[in-house]
Amino acid sequence: MTRAHEDGRFLMCRIGSLIGALALEDVRETMRPLPVEPLAGAPSFVLGLSIVRGFPVPVLDAGRLLNSAAPHPPSRFVSLKLGERTASLAVDAVLDIRALNAGILSETPPLLREAGSEIVSTIGALDARLLLVLEAARLVPAAVWNAIQASGATT
Repeated sequence: MTRAHEDGRFLMCRIGSLIGALALEDVRETMRPLPVEPLAGAPSFVLGLSIVRGFPVPVLDAGRLLNSAAPHPPSRFVSLKLGERTASLAVDAVLDIRALNAGILSETPPLLREAGSEIVSTIGALDARLLLVLEAARLVPAAVWNAIQASGATT
């Protein structure tokens, strides 16, 4: 497991028909969705910017990011620590916090890594559903941070 998964505790989220797992140490908080302002030039999975605790942060649509579902309004935002920065991940639901043992997780197959799925660190199955462990630090591309800075917002 990578450093982000050392303690084995994850925030479990529903993303379309998938279960997404985020290392608990990367999670700041969960919240109801906030108003989002579009960000020109951002990838389609970036909904825009939202003011979270007084600061503009990028909001990523988890369904679009994983190509798992047709776009629809999220029911929760998950605020993530990305080094000194923050981003919010829009998900369908926050399910619970679980400890995942290494027995249900496996490294991402080479074919998926080569297909550009660098945001998925490991995969597995949980309750007969596909489980994807997401790498929070890799969710927001550098181009998005650059677009945010170019817009005059400070994160």
